[in-house]
Parts: sequence; C-alpha cells; structure tokens
Amino acid sequence: MQKLVTLVTICLLFYIGIILDDNQAGAVTNSTYTKPQVDIKTVKNEKVLEFTLLLDNKVNKISIPVSKLLFNVTITKKYDGKGDSHQFKLDPKFTNLYEEVGNFKSQKNTVVIYPIFTQAGYEKDGFYDYYSKKCGSRCLTVPIPVNPKPTYQSSATGGLVLSMLNYTFITDVDVDKNPSILQKYSKVILLHNEYVTKKEFDAIIKHPNVVYSYPNALYAEVKTDYLKNTITLVKGHGYPSANISNGFNWKFDNSQFEYDFDCKSWKFYKIKNGKMLNCYPYYRILYDENLLRAITN
Repeated sequence: MQKLVTLVTICLLFYIGIILDDNQAGAVTNSTYTKPQVDIKTVKNEKVLEFTLLLDNKVNKISIPVSKLLFNVTITKKYDGKGDSHQFKLDPKFTNLYEEVGNFKSQKNTVVIYPIFTQAGYEKDGFYDYYSKKCGSRCLTVPIPVNPKPTYQSSATGGLVLSMLNYTFITDVDVDKNPSILQKYSKVILLHNEYVTKKEFDAIIKHPNVVYSYPNALYAEVKTDYLKNTITLVKGHGYPSANISNGFNWKFDNSQFEYDFDCKSWKFYKIKNGKMLNCYPYYRILYDENLLRAITN
C-alpha cells in the first residue's frame, strides 16, 4: 500500500514540474463547457493572471493580481501568443506559510483522495460522451487510468497544491480495495471525487473528519472490474433514468455549488462527518491564505 501512495505522490509531483494542460471537459455536470484559457495581462500597470471559461456560451473571466499569488505560476504560450497552459512551483517568500499549512516539519495525519475514477469518467469515449449522445452504452464502461493526470475535472489545482505541500495521497482505487485504509488517518481531504464506488462512499461518510473541498463529490456510483481495469457507471447523473441525480440519494449532496468558480463568498459549513465548501475553488486556492488554511488546518 505504501508503494501505491508513493507512486501517486511521485506522479503528482512530476506533473507539477511540467506543463499542466486543461484540455478536457470541465467539472460542470450538465452544461456545455470548453477548457479554461489562461494568460498573464497588464491591467492598470499591474500584472494579472486571467482565466477565461466558456460556460453555456457565456464567457466567465477570473482575474488574479500576480502580486497576490501564493505560488509561482508560469504560463506556456502557443505560437499564436494565446495562453495555453500553466505550471506551479513553491515561492520561497511564502516558506513560513507552507510550513504552517503543509505537511513538512509538523507532520499531519491527513490523507488526500485523488479522484482517479472521476478522471476516467471524463476521458474521451467516457461518460460525458455518453451524456452528450456522442456514443452509446459502450461509453458507460471506461478504463481506469494508470497514472493521475491533473485536469480541471479532477481538481487539478487543488491536488497539485496539496502535493506541493507534501500531503499523502491515495486514490479511489486504494479506498475501494481497502476501505479500512481511511481509519489510519485523523482527517481525509476530498477533491472533486464525483464518481465513487459504494464501498468507497460508505468508507468516506463513516469517517468522522472529512473535508469536502470541492462540491459535487460523491455524486454518482460506479462499479469496478480490476481484471479488466475498468469502471462502469451504475447510477447517478441522470442514469439509468433522467430523474436520478445523486446516485446514492445522499442528503448532503452539494452539487448546486459547482458553478461558483470564483468563490468570492466561500465558506465551509458543517455536516455530520466533517465540513463542506460552498464553491468550486479551482483558482482561489492559489491566492487565498484563509481558504488554504481552512482546507489544511
């Protein structure tokens, strides 16, 4: 098991050092969405990191002054000059903050569950191609990715930030195969774990201290076939009938908040086994110290 944990951490750290390309469909569950475009612009003599998202034919722009960033962000541009992708590194001037919120000198008994099943569901010829009627029932069964691939729908920024801060990672597969693994940790941090198995769902909701750092977690049920290394959609997200939203009929489902990308009025609220965030913090985690503290402390 330790080898699996180490592998996930190594893979995430590897992706931190290379270009992060959000070239898949987004986290939004029932909407038309294109990948975020990122660029650095100068506005009123100040450099600004600008993210542009197209949702239901509406342009959404999120601008972050570079001076407010808690991490170094590098933009890699295409030949046409448009912002194409971005990568993250720790910024030495925030060392004290990293030591406070990270898992370095003061070791925290915390684990992060990387949403490998959700990553699988969003792949080409996956669940979302089925939802949009680009393919039939064959797209209800998809391969489990061999390696984590941080993208928008798998909560890339949150995962990479927590990996840079030295947190221990496991995946949905680890929890599904051994649900008791969560009992080893005093705190569990979820990312955008939208698709989970029933065993994983039960293990998570039974843990007494879960931080649901992205809305829309635990939304749809999948089943695994480890001989074929696949997952298959069982229930949820309008399947097998249109009136089914949350596949577990979970009363704490908070998917209504996943459309709030800028998190201007973010807050955590308590539920039975932890706390939930009321927005999708894809970008805010890059510059909001209080949000980063609320997730990690």
